[in-house]
Amino acid sequence: MTRKIADCRKYPSESNCSLTIAGEEEEVVRAASEHAVSVHQHTDGPELREQVRATLEDEPAST
Repeated sequence: MTRKIADCRKYPSESNCSLTIAGEEEEVVRAASEHAVSVHQHTDGPELREQVRATLEDEPAST
């Protein structure tokens, strides 16, 4: 299974967040959503989780 990545550096924020989260898709969606709520003051819910899911990228293969 391809691991997924959520990378805060790709999205502007007041805190200039540099967090990157990698793992299986559901793990990353859960962790990135929790991070978005606790650090970036987003509102938790299904819409946020779908927005997070839509931004995920495949982790590059390690060589």
